[in-house]
Amino acid sequence: MTRFAVVGHVEWIEFGRFSHVPEPGEIIDATEWFSEAAGSAAVVAVQLAKLSGDVDFFTALGDDDRGRRAEERLTELGVRVHAARRDATQRWGFVHLDDDGERTISIVGERHVPLGADKLPWERIDGADAVFVSGGDNAAMREARRGKLLVATPRAVDTLRGVQLDALIGSGKDRLEQVDPDTLDPPPKLIITTAGKEGGTWHGAEQREGRFEAAELPGPVVDEYGAGDTFAAGFTYGLGAGYDIDKALAFAARAGAANLTGRGPYAGQLTSAQI
Repeated sequence: MTRFAVVGHVEWIEFGRFSHVPEPGEIIDATEWFSEAAGSAAVVAVQLAKLSGDVDFFTALGDDDRGRRAEERLTELGVRVHAARRDATQRWGFVHLDDDGERTISIVGERHVPLGADKLPWERIDGADAVFVSGGDNAAMREARRGKLLVATPRAVDTLRGVQLDALIGSGKDRLEQVDPDTLDPPPKLIITTAGKEGGTWHGAEQREGRFEAAELPGPVVDEYGAGDTFAAGFTYGLGAGYDIDKALAFAARAGAANLTGRGPYAGQLTSAQI
């Protein structure tokens, strides 16, 4: 049985569905609204829990109601949460979901990430088949390296100096995920760049490279929130399960496509029965 770990942040998200994103000064009514514990690392952790049933999530949470609700919700979703508490408000946000499924995100507050000095059970990462990181200080990234394989989002690269990545996964359309691979030391063994409906590309060691296609949608698009993070989770799962690059990318594309057909970050995610 595969075992995974995730190191990173959580955002408590308030979702509202609207006909469109409001223009400046406009007031519109939501047709639906709900709340969820989300953010990159949380979405990855829940998808890995659904696929493997064995995930440790190392994070930091604000010492307020949103922080407590986030830990409770992720536990309900099957994730083992190891959270350092910060004497601060929990980072949160609001997501406009429009009738085309697009999501527009506004975030409030400091991004809380785990630190290597936090008294967390880092030893649980030992022997994990794969670890995904979205954030943490350099000491936390070195703790994450205790797993067999390490996968990261470009948003974590500032603290990854000196830490070998097996794969770096980022969106080619998101300006916050653009990174010059020549600035990474050591360079990742594999860099994956996604391009939504166009699939994406990968570049590996020894000048290896390739393309992958987006998967066929299993149903109509409900919303796009969490699809990219679920793709990253699918690839992390495939890598940890021993898939080759092409098979892992195909599985990741399938996971991302499935996510598009469910409400919010979790309703459309694949389960172990669908592997």
